[in-house]
Amino acid sequence: MAGWEEAHWTSAVDSGVPRSQRRSGPYLKYMPDRVEGLGLSIDGGLARRAAAVERSIRELNGPRAENLAGVARFLLRSEAIASSRIEGIAPSAQQVALAELGQFESVRGVSEQARLVADNMTVVRRSTTELVDVETLSVDHIVELHRALLTDQSHHHGLRTVQNWIGGSSWNPIGADFVPPGPDRVPALMADLVDYMNGAAHGPLIQAAVAHAQFETIHPFTDGNGRVGRALVHTVLARRGLTRDAVLPVSLVLATLRDRYVAGLDAYRHDSAPGTPAAGAATNTWLEVFVESCAMAVEQSVRLVTRIDELRESWREQLTSHRTSRGRRPLPRADSAAARLLDRLTEAPVLTATTLSAILDVSYPAANAALDELHRAGILQTKVIERGATAYLAREVFELITRAERALASTSFDTRASAPNRSVPALPRE
Repeated sequence: MAGWEEAHWTSAVDSGVPRSQRRSGPYLKYMPDRVEGLGLSIDGGLARRAAAVERSIRELNGPRAENLAGVARFLLRSEAIASSRIEGIAPSAQQVALAELGQFESVRGVSEQARLVADNMTVVRRSTTELVDVETLSVDHIVELHRALLTDQSHHHGLRTVQNWIGGSSWNPIGADFVPPGPDRVPALMADLVDYMNGAAHGPLIQAAVAHAQFETIHPFTDGNGRVGRALVHTVLARRGLTRDAVLPVSLVLATLRDRYVAGLDAYRHDSAPGTPAAGAATNTWLEVFVESCAMAVEQSVRLVTRIDELRESWREQLTSHRTSRGRRPLPRADSAAARLLDRLTEAPVLTATTLSAILDVSYPAANAALDELHRAGILQTKVIERGATAYLAREVFELITRAERALASTSFDTRASAPNRSVPALPRE
């Protein structure tokens, strides 16, 4: 049965930190119930709401969202930025895009924070591609996902073999906000979690909610648990077929509703016997927070689809005006590099001729000509990234991301109704 276990901390620090940080003494750590085979008593209203939200998520993949494959990349970037913002990493969207380009080409001036977010994008991408395709998830898959997040920090790789905790002192768990299970319990709990994720005992949203809360409760790594835990939400939703093309910006919403998010996780960590009304009420509190967060994420996704469609239409008008002013046909052929580039800009708003050549599978001269045409039309701007090397930027995409982040940082999802409740990037200059 889930509950709190008393343990004793013996400090190994005898100097170098204040005496208050060298404390030894009792503390409580939490041991959750196993989730494989867990019977959930879900309120009828909540079950109906979850089903309705699942339908709305599936609609994002429908015919009316024909451009969603491109939007997914945009949402992936916003999700990765927001997921990292929760943990205090807040570079600009443009810096992140340059860092992503720097994974393949030499780019100077990229901040370490931007590189970390770019790495986080890799984790979210893997969670919705590689982990979706495997027949059976394993603990090793999650460990490798974590390794991809912290590529240069080998001391954090693998399931933890030490006690960790959240909040309080950096030197002892006494008085911490939450202490997860001891390291000896982690392997079995993680094996149970992947067994649950491989099944379909509950609906997709409920499964994603339980998997996320259980992972954060186990806290199996010494760092990066929050980012991996949020990535696993995408894994469940994609494996269950809810998000074939879309990547819901769930972290954007959870970051805004941080107090409710933490309170929901606290409720999930109950000490009532399985199957009792108290256990059901505690679990339902968390499930309600998660389902409503997904509902809000769907609403924001629909708005972003509309805004990106409007941006693409304005680009077409700019390109038409540019070409007709030079006596050319209004728009390039649909299969030309320029036309195909126009459709890919929201996915890759920072490009070089080399990267575009690889993306479109065209020659370097054709890629360079397409970038130059959109630059001359005022759609792209240039930036020197290395001596003799130039990148092309679609700055309107970064402006769109910035405005979306600001709106999603408002509890009303509209900064005109309520100010952002966390640190957000400045508004772009008009």
